[in-house]
Amino acid sequence: MALNKKALHGVIALAGISALALTACTGPSGGGSSSAPAAAGPIAYGTTDKVTSLDPAGSYDNGSFMVMNQIYSFLLNSKPGGAEPVPDLAESSSFTAPSEYTVKLKSGLKWANGHTLDSKDVKFSFDRQVAINDPAGPASLLTNIESVTTPDATTVVFKLKNANDQTFSQILSSPAAPIVDDEVFPADKVLSDDEIIKANAFYGQYTIDSYKKNELVSFKAFADYQGVLGKPANDAATIKYYASPTNLKLEIQQGAIDVAFRSLSATDIDDLRKDSKVKVLTGPGGEIRYITFNFDTMPYGTKAAGADPAKALAVRQAVANLVDRQAIADQVYKGTYLPLYSNVPSGFLGANESFKDAYGDAGKPSLDKAKKVLTDAGITEPVALNLQYNPDHYGGSSGDEYAMVKEQLEKSGLFTVNLQSTEWVTYSKASRADEYPLFQFGWFPDFSDADNYLTPFFPEGGFLKNHYNNPTVNELIAKQLTDADKTSRESAIKDVQNALAKDISTLPLLQGAQVAVVGSGVNGVEKTLDPSFKFRLGTISK
Repeated sequence: MALNKKALHGVIALAGISALALTACTGPSGGGSSSAPAAAGPIAYGTTDKVTSLDPAGSYDNGSFMVMNQIYSFLLNSKPGGAEPVPDLAESSSFTAPSEYTVKLKSGLKWANGHTLDSKDVKFSFDRQVAINDPAGPASLLTNIESVTTPDATTVVFKLKNANDQTFSQILSSPAAPIVDDEVFPADKVLSDDEIIKANAFYGQYTIDSYKKNELVSFKAFADYQGVLGKPANDAATIKYYASPTNLKLEIQQGAIDVAFRSLSATDIDDLRKDSKVKVLTGPGGEIRYITFNFDTMPYGTKAAGADPAKALAVRQAVANLVDRQAIADQVYKGTYLPLYSNVPSGFLGANESFKDAYGDAGKPSLDKAKKVLTDAGITEPVALNLQYNPDHYGGSSGDEYAMVKEQLEKSGLFTVNLQSTEWVTYSKASRADEYPLFQFGWFPDFSDADNYLTPFFPEGGFLKNHYNNPTVNELIAKQLTDADKTSRESAIKDVQNALAKDISTLPLLQGAQVAVVGSGVNGVEKTLDPSFKFRLGTISK
């Protein structure tokens, strides 16, 4: 997910990173079962994340998607504890032809406002995602859909451009796929949060009882929900939003909230592990952190002064030769992140270390290689870089992380770095509107498949909107997406990563896992720290 999508400040053991990408693990015991009785009071959840929009067409970020997972349903979804898509609104689903995927819906479904929920809503939801194609939205996940038809009120047929899409069932449970009420949402524009709430346009484990954007959201259980998640283990929940990780840490320690999830600093996590009043739980990894290059506005970019593609590539390669990932992982994140040397993180099919092979010195920086690549391109003066980062969405340690990137680049004598930060609500849009030549992004996976680190990002610029487009990369990505043979698909995924390492649309930095901190007597959180990367309030009781 974009940006997106989709797990900050986890703890990953070096020997276990592959397993973490695919199977959940927990910290000290204390989690309960999903059969726990409903709590008398609401579950209180705290986060520094921010909501961009409650309209699935208007956001592609973890903070927004977390709320959506409580109030909307999908054709397919995963049960807590796993990642395999199973029927949610659907009764059944399958490929009925190589390029045709058919879903049969449950009958008699009603939105919380009483409107009928049927195949019209499903077609409408996917059609409007594609039509709106909001720069901050997830429409890039739906590029393989050619058309959606509805033979009757409970049947939906997806015609695909490329046959045998190996990820399509996962797409139907992704941030592009929450089903919305066609009698409430407009077909051609994003609906405001206030209008969504006023219309009570929900069908999930919860409805929203009260809403103060990025301050406090109150949920109550929706009695008529019939989806795969079942009845929640609590009857109500709240989400409180914090401006700083320090306040989030303080309130979980004092018992003011039951769960703290995203984003505490590595130092905070370390301190909380020693606090007997709370428990630190970890789950499977998949989050990545990286620098994005805007191919139009970066130094020597297509629309920059002195535009020169060869020099622009040399700048990207020099940066890749100088960044010391291990130092950032150790000094800023104290080992709670690991160095990432490719676009597909360790633990996923086909993952390799293409950047480690192509740049630096066996994972360490190389000043000699950086100097040579710039000199060979005819660049003899220090290059000025404008580098932007976000201080709230990606955690309080982002400032230290990017200060270290700046220091690493400038001490080479090859770059001067103008480092600036912007709050997430502005950042999420400005970063895709050519305002930042180089900028921080993170990715919180939509689903557990290597393609989720490829298709949303790179074909024709993907959701990054950074003007990168390589037809060879596009072809390789399309090839792996439809290859039913695991061995040949793995080979294609490696070829994609090798090609991306040559172009450097993004520079991978770090890989992390999920972490939550829970108060005494709080149960069920470990069940939602699963490979689906969806946090469900409905598993929690106290």
